[in-house]
Amino acid sequence: MATKPPILQPGDTVGIVTLGSPLDPTIINDRINTLRNMGFQVEIGQSVYAEDGFLAGTAEERAADLMRMFTDESIKWILPSRGGVGVAGILPYLDYGVIQQNPKIVSGYSDITVLLNVLYQQADLITFQSLMLIDFTMGTPAYNYDQFFSATSTFTSPRQIQNPPGMPLVSRIPGNVTGPIVGGNLTSFVDTLGTPFEIDTSGKILLLEDTHEPINTVYRYMSHLDIAGKFQDCVGIIMGECTNCPVAYGKTYEDLIAEFVVPLGKPLMTNVATAHGLYKAAIPIGARVNLNTINNTLTVLEPTVSNGQ
Repeated sequence: MATKPPILQPGDTVGIVTLGSPLDPTIINDRINTLRNMGFQVEIGQSVYAEDGFLAGTAEERAADLMRMFTDESIKWILPSRGGVGVAGILPYLDYGVIQQNPKIVSGYSDITVLLNVLYQQADLITFQSLMLIDFTMGTPAYNYDQFFSATSTFTSPRQIQNPPGMPLVSRIPGNVTGPIVGGNLTSFVDTLGTPFEIDTSGKILLLEDTHEPINTVYRYMSHLDIAGKFQDCVGIIMGECTNCPVAYGKTYEDLIAEFVVPLGKPLMTNVATAHGLYKAAIPIGARVNLNTINNTLTVLEPTVSNGQ
């Protein structure tokens, strides 16, 4: 069973890091003010404002910033400012033994999901596909905050992951399977195949989502995962949203699911509110979940934080 990070409490300190692409300093400062107004203390990493083209500093600098957050006892939640590109570049420079000895809440999505899954695989740490710093704005739905804080500030168990009203979960292939949940951004995972950090789906429930990719490109990535054995190894599949993914050659995302994913024959749920969509379910990477596509439920079977003792 994976290690649960200590529970998040009011007034805790949040460590802000930029691990991939840079973010406008005005946006960073605005979102930090929102966090402070919510009652959190904030520690700003040394590379948070760095900018070197499409990256926020060197891979070594960004990795060192993350490691400082893990070793700082005052930090309870590590919050990336955004994803973008380049997160995989920091992975060789992390000390997973140190991370395992200093479990913290880590959240994010997009390119950050590569880190989330590697922390689970290499440091046995439950992480959260959920909020990033950029989300702390007046336009963020209450659902997103409720999902995150239910997962990180309570011991609620079991906990059903439910979509917001008017957005039904859709079960496509019937089945009832249980296992750790892994996954996240499809594009980012394909980039790690053939490396020491590729996603392990053996015996797992696999969640995938993407954004701003034409459907023929999404097909290419799905096919790559298939050839790499990732669908053969998993016990169930959850297809999240493909946000702003253009139709290509007359084919839609729903067509791709029907023509590619359904024939795989695995228990399949679709239309889960995920990551790049307006509504973001909090997915605890590495936690044991039950995917029941007979009853149309997705249930987290264990608390995803500890009492810290």
